[in-house]
Amino acid sequence: MADPMTPVRYRVAAKHQETSDTWTLDLRPLAGPIATPRPGQFTMLYAFGRGEIPISVSGLPGEGSPLRHTIRAVGSVSEALCALVPGDEVGVRGPFGTSWGLERAEGRDVVMMAGGIGLAPLRPAVEHVLEHRDSYGRFAVLIGCRTPRDLLFLRQLEAWRGRFDVEVEVTVDSADPGWHGDVGVVTGLLPRIPIDPDNITVMMCGPEVMMRFGARAMIERGVAEADIELSTERNMKCAIGHCGHCQLGPKFICMDGPVFPLPEVGPLLAVRSL
Repeated sequence: MADPMTPVRYRVAAKHQETSDTWTLDLRPLAGPIATPRPGQFTMLYAFGRGEIPISVSGLPGEGSPLRHTIRAVGSVSEALCALVPGDEVGVRGPFGTSWGLERAEGRDVVMMAGGIGLAPLRPAVEHVLEHRDSYGRFAVLIGCRTPRDLLFLRQLEAWRGRFDVEVEVTVDSADPGWHGDVGVVTGLLPRIPIDPDNITVMMCGPEVMMRFGARAMIERGVAEADIELSTERNMKCAIGHCGHCQLGPKFICMDGPVFPLPEVGPLLAVRSL
C-alpha cells in the first residue's frame, strides 16, 4: 500500500450527479492503491493544477467496488473535482482520521442521523451494518435535507427502504406539492424510533446545530453521552494538524477526528466563539 502522505494517481471510472451541485466520483487506482479506508475516514483529493482538499469517503473499495467520494462544488478545488469526467486523473492521499465505532456497536441497536451531505460519510457505515446485519440489533437511518432535490443517493435510499431489517425515515425542510413525505427538521423523526437507552449507539453527521439538538434529544431519552458519536468536518485543510484551520479548542479535527464521542467534542461545539 502507498504511503498515506504520497499522492496516488487514480482514474475517474464513473461519475454520478446527485444534486444540482453535488457529484459522486468512482475512482480506481492506476497502480498500487491507498490503504482501504474505514467508514468515517477521509482522504485528500488533488485536482491537478488546482489544489488539494479533504473529502470524506462515501463508498469503500473492495470486490470490484471503486473508491467513492461525494463532493459538493463550493470552491475552486471542489469545482475542479466536480468537473472531472470519466478517464480524467486525480491524486489521492490517505486515509486519514478516526472512524465510526462499528466494532463497539456490535450487538447493540444503531441509529444513524444525517443532515444534507452528512449522509456521505455515513453511507459506508450504513452499508457495513447492512452487510453484517446479524451482528447488530435494531437499525434506523434518519435523513434530513433542505428540499427533495437535495437528497443524495436516491437509488440506494430506495433499496434501503425496500428492506425489512432497517427503518429509513426522510424529511425535508420545505417541499413542493409533489412531495408526499415528511416536512420538518430531522430531529422531529426521533420520536418514531424505539430507544433502548442501555443498548444503543448513535452516529450523527450534518450541520453542527442539527447534531447538537439531536444529541440533546437522545440524552433526554436516557442515552449516555458516551454512546453518541459525531462527525465534525469543519474547516479541515491539511490532514496533519499543521495549518490550524480545523482547530476546535484543544482538538484538531483532522488529527483527533473527524469522528468523536460526544463527551470529547460536545462542550466545544456549544461554545459560540469556537
